[in-house]
Amino acid sequence: MKNIKKIQRVKRKKRIRAKIKGTFSKPRLVVFRSNAHIYAQIIDDNKKLTLVATSDLNLKKVLSKKKSTPKEIAFKVGEKIAQLASEKNIKTVVFDRNGYKFHGRTRSLAEGARSAGLVL
Repeated sequence: MKNIKKIQRVKRKKRIRAKIKGTFSKPRLVVFRSNAHIYAQIIDDNKKLTLVATSDLNLKKVLSKKKSTPKEIAFKVGEKIAQLASEKNIKTVVFDRNGYKFHGRTRSLAEGARSAGLVL
């Protein structure tokens, strides 16, 4: 069962990546989530360069003060990636959900990025 779900996600990922391309003016915001952590990167596909990256591992000091749900942690990661992007003068991005369904932690990360001023 586990392999079937992974294969389905990879198929969705390939379909999405066929349509989405990050450029210098509009880079790609990629989400990766494991069972324990969530990661976000902003990538310029033309130069094959990661412009900004963060994860919940980088936010341990902020999150260790109180117990947070995974959705709240993803929201904070979205806010942090938007803050780092604004420091690099990135205002708009293309959202790449990386084959994951757009709900739960993936959606929370996107909402956090939007609330911090990033246009998806």
